[in-house]
Amino acid sequence: MSNKTVAQQVVDALIDLGVKHVFGVPSGGWVDYMEAMRTTDGIDFVLATHEGGAGFMADVYGRITGVPGVCFGTFGPGATNLATGVGSAYLDRSPMIALTDEMASDKRNRIVQMNIDHQALFAPITKKTTRLEADKVREIIFDAAQVALSGVPGPVHVGLPAGMSSQVTTEQDILPYAIKSQPKADKEIITQMQTLFADAKKPVIALGMRAVTSGIQDQILKFAEKCKVPVVLNPMAKGMIPEDHPCYAGVLFHALSDVVGQTHQQADLVLSIGYDEIEFNYEDWIPNVPVVSIDIVATDLDTTEYTLACDVIGDIKHSVDQLTKGVFAEKSWDLPAIAIRKADMFAQMSSQNGAFGPCAALDILREKLPNDGIMTCDVGAHIHLIGQKWPTPKPGLQIMTNGWSAMGFAIPSAITAKLTNPDTSVCAVVGDGGFLMTAGELAVAVRENLKIVFVLFTDNDLALIRIKQEKKSNPIYGTPIRERGTIGGDNIFGVPVIKAFEPAEFDTALTQAFAADGPIIVEAILNSREYDDLVLRKDKP
Repeated sequence: MSNKTVAQQVVDALIDLGVKHVFGVPSGGWVDYMEAMRTTDGIDFVLATHEGGAGFMADVYGRITGVPGVCFGTFGPGATNLATGVGSAYLDRSPMIALTDEMASDKRNRIVQMNIDHQALFAPITKKTTRLEADKVREIIFDAAQVALSGVPGPVHVGLPAGMSSQVTTEQDILPYAIKSQPKADKEIITQMQTLFADAKKPVIALGMRAVTSGIQDQILKFAEKCKVPVVLNPMAKGMIPEDHPCYAGVLFHALSDVVGQTHQQADLVLSIGYDEIEFNYEDWIPNVPVVSIDIVATDLDTTEYTLACDVIGDIKHSVDQLTKGVFAEKSWDLPAIAIRKADMFAQMSSQNGAFGPCAALDILREKLPNDGIMTCDVGAHIHLIGQKWPTPKPGLQIMTNGWSAMGFAIPSAITAKLTNPDTSVCAVVGDGGFLMTAGELAVAVRENLKIVFVLFTDNDLALIRIKQEKKSNPIYGTPIRERGTIGGDNIFGVPVIKAFEPAEFDTALTQAFAADGPIIVEAILNSREYDDLVLRKDKP
């Protein structure tokens, strides 16, 4: 291999991993890395407005592409800003390589402007944190990717010591490391799983985010149909089973989850597949019945109160293959009754009396967004409604944060969705609170000329917190965003704004927006009171 600068070696290694975009806010120390990207085909640096937005962009890049998303922040405040997006990748299980400046070794433990211990900062929110060495560039970058992608995906932090980027060293003659495969579950455990499922009269299947990435969708659909078993989903597993499927029973944790609970509370066994407790603890929804968990890691369950009957740890697809090969009698669920309950649940989330609330807005948006379009959403009351209500034809067409649950997620994630799917329609749904947190990233959409429809739900209210205040009979305090009015003028950071005060206006505005040649905001001025009877319901009595 030839002699190259450390910066060029880093960029070459990222290209070998399949990385096409790096997101961040530059520093003086990053200049050599940017120059290497500028002069190298196949990779681009995307200037974010804020390092937190860059982190969200990299998070979603990892989810969509299966290649680690890469982001950068400088010393101190750059790193702490970046940490919000890194935490998102950590708890939403997205592969990421987070790069930051670090002081050179002679200044690392000195009192220096902007200097903090980046290794200590990132240790709790990454799978691994390390720093670059000039003679081991490819080894360290490839190891970071392997760790990020193996097992439960997540971020790895690599510090870039100041002054190292321009050093010339011999490039290592190595290729990216193979992703570590999961061992197969023990045969005895497989047999136990089959026996428990065979003996159950009314099991319920719960699908989580790792079911999405395990390639089991067709198998589990056919299995549920054959055995006539209802299926519930964690929010980030949306799309694994169509909402109109006879076995679909609803989404846990989100709007009207008490209605979903009327089904799963009848179960005599919970069979969870790829279920990550970071989205929703078992104890908050399962009935007190045995749990059979198919996953790659041990199940987190309070076994002093509940029974973990079988922890099937190993390759998820293999375990599901073994399950579906079993011969089981049809279970004793009343699927027509579940269908009636589900239809009533969806009816409750329809527009009432022609009012222009979030239910009507989502119905109209669903009509306008093509079936293969991608919708990202922010955190707030609307995510609970979207999680339950939004028809999602297949996984990956609705993108949310639930493990980390950071406001400000929707706009950066929509930018990545469009960068990685330039021929696909993309929209983002964001409340006015979350919009204010990352509105600056609209400048990225303008600079990159990304055709994205940003749907802004303006209700001048942090509705979820306001609802909790009212449930405690507390006065409304600290949750109004403004007394009244819209979010701004007719143009924000170069993005045109169309305002809609009633359904027909919204319909027309969306038609215009999806036909536009660049980013556009459609601001729906809504009444947040529609959320009050739909969200924050108990999943079980």
